[in-house]
Amino acid sequence: MSETETDVIIAGAGIAGATLALALNQAGLTPVLIDPVVFDAQVAPTFDGRASAIAYAAFRQWRVLGVGSALAPHAQRIEQILVTDGQTPGAATGGPQPFFLRFDSAEIADRSDGEPLGYLIENRHIRAALAQAVLDAGIEVLAPARVAAARFGPRAAMITLTDGRTRRAPLAVGADGKGSVIRTEAGIGAVGWDYPQTGVVATVRLERPHEGVAHEYFLPGGPFAILPLTGDRASLVWTETTARGAALKTAQPEIFHTHLQRRFGDFLGEVTVEGPVFTYPLSLNLAERLVAPRAALLGDAAHGIHPIAGQGLNLGLKSVAALAQILVEAARLGEDIGSPVVLERYAAWRRFDTATLAAGTDLFVRLFSNDNPLLRLARGVGMAAVNRIGPARRFFMTEAGGAVGDLPRLLKGEAL
Repeated sequence: MSETETDVIIAGAGIAGATLALALNQAGLTPVLIDPVVFDAQVAPTFDGRASAIAYAAFRQWRVLGVGSALAPHAQRIEQILVTDGQTPGAATGGPQPFFLRFDSAEIADRSDGEPLGYLIENRHIRAALAQAVLDAGIEVLAPARVAAARFGPRAAMITLTDGRTRRAPLAVGADGKGSVIRTEAGIGAVGWDYPQTGVVATVRLERPHEGVAHEYFLPGGPFAILPLTGDRASLVWTETTARGAALKTAQPEIFHTHLQRRFGDFLGEVTVEGPVFTYPLSLNLAERLVAPRAALLGDAAHGIHPIAGQGLNLGLKSVAALAQILVEAARLGEDIGSPVVLERYAAWRRFDTATLAAGTDLFVRLFSNDNPLLRLARGVGMAAVNRIGPARRFFMTEAGGAVGDLPRLLKGEAL
């Protein structure tokens, strides 16, 4: 058994964990990443078919960390978002709806420095760019390796791997997903529930240019989102009931295509599925606390929310920026970076935003994933009202861009 010292142990080398490691390393701290996946595999542009809408403030963080140039060729600018309350059986049926909501990046160009509403990037490209940056920076990565146990003492956290190796540091960060070992070992509970829905994810090629426009239809079974990718492709996030999601996953390609085209409509021409179709069960999970003695949580270890607003990853990236700033400032002042007083600054900064976004997405799911005529009328009137009120519309766009509130420096495009 061997034991070595480091500043911060990060369990989980996914998007949140790798971004934190890069931020800490750039500011002079020494992180170590632990991940069960062979790390070289993350450099290869493969993975799970998902794409993420990245707020323009979150993309600023990656620019500061030196990853922006690697991501730029894969980042599709989202110039407009069109939101419509669709009807059964899908987005292609019926005539135009009287109620809709339209966001246009040109409206907030003066306050966003010409940034789009966000960027749509396939997760495989994000992971590959971050992993390459981690390797280039010489950050220590233990992979494949699994955390077997963690002990949190008065002066340090001790992490034991399944192969017997140990690591000691003033702080251990759990960025290891929904079933976080760090969260469990730190005695932090989680609350949440499953939704009776499944997310069906696929990448399609479009016959006609999407022109950077994202479409979201609220259907009785759940939202159906058409999110623009580079090369006139789109990422589909198709929310259905659990039973229908399972049927779509196993459907013959021609049957899946028929259902897809019916949902999609013909405004972008013929749609061709590229690659496999993926399905993901949808749920809400929220850690009862973000910190414990010598431990802090990030990403899905701290929160897992419904994709209805496309903000799950952005929520994690905002927490990365906040935690990195807190730790770096504390280290420069000579403070113990794993002490309760330091970690409480992070929790206080992120607690309200995390809880309100989780509650807000849950409310949206319940409000929009149904065909109740009264609720349909109420939400339609609400969308139409927001669409007519310029200041409200611009606030929502700036909020979605991650540029509202007390922003960490990395989200402002400033180095730590």
